[in-house]
Amino acid sequence: MAAAQKPGDARTAKVIALYTDPTAHRGAPAGHPNTDGFGRPSAEVTPIHEGIDLHDEPSPPVTPVRSSPLFSLGGIRGAIADSLIATSGFIRERMTGDYCVDEFGFDPHFVESVWFPAVRQVYEKWFRVEVSGIENLPAEGAGLLVANHAGSIPIDAVITSLAVRDNHPGERYLRILAADMAFETPVVGDLARRIGATLACNDDAEALLRRGELTAVWPEGYKGIGKLYKDRYKLQRFGRGGFVTTALRTGAPIIPVSIVGSEEIYPMVADLKPLARTLGLPYFPVTPLFPWLGPLGVIPLPSKWHIHFGAPIRTDGYDDAAADDPMVVFDLTDHVREEIQQTLFRMLSRRGSVYLG
Repeated sequence: MAAAQKPGDARTAKVIALYTDPTAHRGAPAGHPNTDGFGRPSAEVTPIHEGIDLHDEPSPPVTPVRSSPLFSLGGIRGAIADSLIATSGFIRERMTGDYCVDEFGFDPHFVESVWFPAVRQVYEKWFRVEVSGIENLPAEGAGLLVANHAGSIPIDAVITSLAVRDNHPGERYLRILAADMAFETPVVGDLARRIGATLACNDDAEALLRRGELTAVWPEGYKGIGKLYKDRYKLQRFGRGGFVTTALRTGAPIIPVSIVGSEEIYPMVADLKPLARTLGLPYFPVTPLFPWLGPLGVIPLPSKWHIHFGAPIRTDGYDDAAADDPMVVFDLTDHVREEIQQTLFRMLSRRGSVYLG
């Protein structure tokens, strides 16, 4: 009887096939990500409490975590082998020009060959991410994902992007809407464009959704990732509802996303505001390890993550004037925010160890 194939072996075989088969095709999905919004729910809008109920119902189905020890010899060998194979193929195809980049700067070839393989090691072995509700994402066509934001550094956007790519049946890409500062920072700005991020503005978000992209926004912005640890999992204000306006104009469903685990990677116990103003930063975090341990303090703590994609909230039932009605935008924004907040509370009530498991 043949031995069962391990997930790592399957991925290695897939990578080898990808770079040795000249007919292999990697299409470059169109897209670009980010915005925020309000509304009077119609009969088609999902009720606030129609998400997962972690009190009275069984725990939601989650994607099993591939449990390979972070520092096991086999894991290290496999990671090195995958990296060498992917890197050699990446260099060869870059030299021959066998790749394409869309008008927003998204480079699927770079993402699949370099970015995701690196992030996947942290995703699977450090944060041990579990995913539930992936069936709530559209099989095709547009969808606006709206998530809670945390962590001092916006790692949650990167992890969510890989969660969608690795768990969606159609292996869809997630286009991230990011803040101005990301694109104003040397190196970071170019990398953000390459991995599919774009400026968090109405025009870019609408363009992505009209092209049928899965697009994600974290409307808490700096208020979310820069909040103190004592305020963890308490959602901050969702801006002025720009994401809802964009969803209403395009008719794209809004998918509430609740992320548990991101608050504990850098427990922020203080914010040195005078220093932040001097450096031109929105905040300057002080954690139990940073800045006391220098560069080592930047290593995120290995909290266990759970990402839940909630039931879609439809927007195609509103009339054309809804996007310009402040009350509609306000009501719908509040509805989305409350759905995420209540889901976070339910997830936390059933949570086990923060760092173990």
